[in-house]
Parts: sequence; C-alpha cells; structure tokens
Amino acid sequence: MSSNRIKHITPREETLRQEIVSFLPRLRRFARSLARDPDRADDLVQAACQRALERLGQVREGTRLDSWLYRIIYTRWIDKLRRGKTRSANLVVLTNEDAPVPANAKSGNDLAAALDIKKALETLPAEHHAAIMLVSVEGYSYAEAASVLDVPVGTVASRVARARTMLGRFLADGRPHNRQASKPLTGEGAK
Repeated sequence: MSSNRIKHITPREETLRQEIVSFLPRLRRFARSLARDPDRADDLVQAACQRALERLGQVREGTRLDSWLYRIIYTRWIDKLRRGKTRSANLVVLTNEDAPVPANAKSGNDLAAALDIKKALETLPAEHHAAIMLVSVEGYSYAEAASVLDVPVGTVASRVARARTMLGRFLADGRPHNRQASKPLTGEGAK
C-alpha cells in the first residue's frame, strides 16, 4: 500500500536530478559567498535543492537549471536577511578550503594577492557582491545575472561597475571602499 505514495520519476526528472548534483560545488561556493558561514551556506543549498526537487516537474525545456538554482539560493538568502533585519550584511566570497590557488603560485606574493582580493570582496555591499560573483566568478552574462537577482540588466551592469570600482580602490590603498560610492548619483552628476 505504501508504494502508492511513491512518486514515479521520469527519465527527464532523473536527468535533472543528476544535473543538480553536478552543480553542487558551484551552488555551495555561491551560497558561501552570500552567507559568510559554511553551515548556513550548506543550509541554503539544502533548502534550494529541496525546493528544486519538489518542483522538477515545473522545469520547462530549455531552462538553465543552474540559473534557476542560483535564483532559489539568492531568494532564500534575501528572505533570511529580511527576517533577520540584516540587509546590510557584508559577504565573504570563499572559505579557506575553497580559496583559489593561483596556477602560478610560486611565491607568497600570489597568495597575498589572492587574499587581498578575498578581503576586498568582503567589503562590498550585499547587492554588489552577488552581482560581481555571478558575472565575474560564475561567468553569467548581465542578462542571466539580472534574471537570477530579479533586477533589470542595467542594475546588474551598474552594480558590477561599482563593485569593480570599489574593489580597485580597496586594492590600491588597502582600505575599505567609501560606502557613499555605492549610492546612486543625484543632482548634476546623475545621468
């Protein structure tokens, strides 16, 4: 009798399940960059995978599964921020176990540069951090990142440009960016 409760999995759903598993390292990296804590990141990934598995039948042919999963993670994370009233939380890109090792890491300078970049990324506002992670680390186009973040393409372009400016300032002088630089321009400077 209990076999009536078992849902039949179609070959397409099984393929989608396997794709989800193949995306887990990337999903964990993105979630860790948002959550700043490996355990919370794992919770985000688990919640996203659970939600995705529950809704596999809704995935349309041609849908980018990775974009859909990133969107779920980002939405869950924003919901947690709103519930916790911590919208301005700073982000961490990677934990030490995920820290990139430069291919030509022959000197301590390469490691120091990688750590400087990580430190600089930690100073970015949440919205800028998510945008630059999707575009520069995950390789998404601005349009794809806009879809994940549920904002216009121009907003993604602006956030990425501002993030790059803030990162450049941090790396040039070793200090966190000026928070006012991330505010929209008003008055004569606005376009």
